[in-house]
Amino acid sequence: MNRQACTMILLAAGRGSRMESVVPKQFMLLNGKPIIWYALRTIEESAIVDQCIVVTSDVEYFQREIVDLYHFTKVNAVISGGRERWESVGNAMGYLKEIGQSEESFIFVHDGARPFLTEKILQDTYQGALQAGACVSGVKTKDTIKISDDNGYVENTPDRSHLWNIHTPQVFAYPLFLQAYESLWKQVEEKGVESISVTDDASVV
Repeated sequence: MNRQACTMILLAAGRGSRMESVVPKQFMLLNGKPIIWYALRTIEESAIVDQCIVVTSDVEYFQREIVDLYHFTKVNAVISGGRERWESVGNAMGYLKEIGQSEESFIFVHDGARPFLTEKILQDTYQGALQAGACVSGVKTKDTIKISDDNGYVENTPDRSHLWNIHTPQVFAYPLFLQAYESLWKQVEEKGVESISVTDDASVV
């Protein structure tokens, strides 16, 4: 399959605060392997992804206990993450800009705590990004969603046929994604880090 170069940014800097766990969820064991191992195995075997940049809170540990131990050859760099998710992605984008990432390439972003990444998901999201410049994976919402006011009273019930639960990977043409994060960095410089409130990369774009 003819395609553009593809780089995966794999996020592994989470601290497990929502799970109230001492061990970050991406390093918890699932069938004897760290959860992040499963996504890395798919990346390693993928015909879509050429290289992987891992963003983590402990670079030496990740290199030694994950990359070297399990021989993941597509991991080209392990770099430090930030306090928030968007900061970790921003660090990775800064790294890619510094090393001269190809303007024709595509960037995948995936959460290391999501182990059920498949080659089909990678192929489907890549094809979507080829068509539109950006693509996110997700599933249609099955629950009824309510929009409330500040006091908890229901204001609206949106049509769930138009609602999606958004997952990762999320895929973007490199120039578009870099421009989005450069705009975000500029906002931080002008208004401060407290002005940023985003939970996924599509929101940044």
